[in-house]
Amino acid sequence: MQITTEAETGAVHSVFFNRGSVATQEYARRFLNKKPSVAGPGAYEWLSRGLLEALVKFLGRAGAGWEVHGAVYEFQWPAALAAVREAHLRGATVKVLFDDITGDGPSALNQAAIDQAQIKSLCKGRAHGKLMHNKFFVLSRNGQPKAVWTGSTNLTENGIFGHSNLGHIVEDETVAKAFLDYWHRLDADPKVNADYRDANVEATPAPPDPWEATTTAVFSPRGTNLDSLEWYAQIAGGAEDALFMTFAFGMHKSFKEVYRQDDNVLRMALMEKEASSPATSAQDKIDIQQIRNRPNVVVAIGNRIKTNSFDRWLAEIDRIIPQLHVYWIHTKYMLVDPLGETPIVVSGSANFSKASTDTNDENMLVIWGDKRIADIYFGEYQRLHTHYAFRESVKFHLEHNQGTPDTWKPQFLIDGDDWMTSYFDEADTSARFARRKYYAGPMAL
Repeated sequence: MQITTEAETGAVHSVFFNRGSVATQEYARRFLNKKPSVAGPGAYEWLSRGLLEALVKFLGRAGAGWEVHGAVYEFQWPAALAAVREAHLRGATVKVLFDDITGDGPSALNQAAIDQAQIKSLCKGRAHGKLMHNKFFVLSRNGQPKAVWTGSTNLTENGIFGHSNLGHIVEDETVAKAFLDYWHRLDADPKVNADYRDANVEATPAPPDPWEATTTAVFSPRGTNLDSLEWYAQIAGGAEDALFMTFAFGMHKSFKEVYRQDDNVLRMALMEKEASSPATSAQDKIDIQQIRNRPNVVVAIGNRIKTNSFDRWLAEIDRIIPQLHVYWIHTKYMLVDPLGETPIVVSGSANFSKASTDTNDENMLVIWGDKRIADIYFGEYQRLHTHYAFRESVKFHLEHNQGTPDTWKPQFLIDGDDWMTSYFDEADTSARFARRKYYAGPMAL
């Protein structure tokens, strides 16, 4: 049997994932465990995995007769800012909005990078919002929106090369126009008030009625009824066979309810951490453990391997820059029945949270029935989930055995077939039966 994978670039949707995290033994082997700033361009290229290159190529399409409209949160990586400048030098009209909100945000670093890149005349700060969390660029030609780049990637060293991120291109004039219209609302630098929220709700109702488009854009901030967040929860709760989600900042109660549903749907979650905030930490940990105990649920939480016991393995770099809010999982996407006939992908800049719905400037894509793009997201999800599930298994082993990093030893294949029993046991509580049933398809039983 010959197996092929989907190309990253497609006629309508293209998606690019970076390698995910410098906390990897493969990086340690390839680059002698040196930070990429020391290891050099090859390390950055390997960690980018085509993500930065895709953004540069996307902006590289813009020249005379084109317009570039960008809205970004962290706008600091030199190659990304250079791509913006080069579009301008080729004759494109370029306008970039960036987070310039006072407080603990990226304003000062953004301004310094913009000055260094000599693109100050092309950029405008958004100062009146709460969090200018978008990361998108719209390409238009002769005034007609053509395509949009969006996703979870902040344009910083850690955003592009460190924690897990993605860039998603949509070649659709209707979707691109929706983003451009949203850009113009942002350009007015509105305060987060009822008028601004209502405009976003009116432009992108959630759910749309009727819901007919293959790709639907949703913009925030929205009304205080959390309509889009509840829509995403309804989509998640409607999974017939399987649900896969990433959570960068804990799991909102609406999704906890979904993951607690008493049925046979396989549900998997990839999380940066258990708690949404220090105030809810204790209860969140209890909730996530209860969810993990369900026989059809698998959860993996980011963790570095605190051991160098493997032959030729080196100690891992835990971060590529000194101060981080996120180490591992920064993506925000959901996959519903990705191997089915009508998969749903929800992806964008917005965390599945209250603040990303009613307070922050955000965008999401809801893609219905596109098997190709669902396959790409699903493949990447499995890569990362396996990666971090293994890391957690090492952590659990050390905690259970009260060991230290140096006491853990590599585990070897079991010489026998007893390990398969739980995969065929309907009473299995480890989700092995649920996973085999889903992955094997109709012939699983």
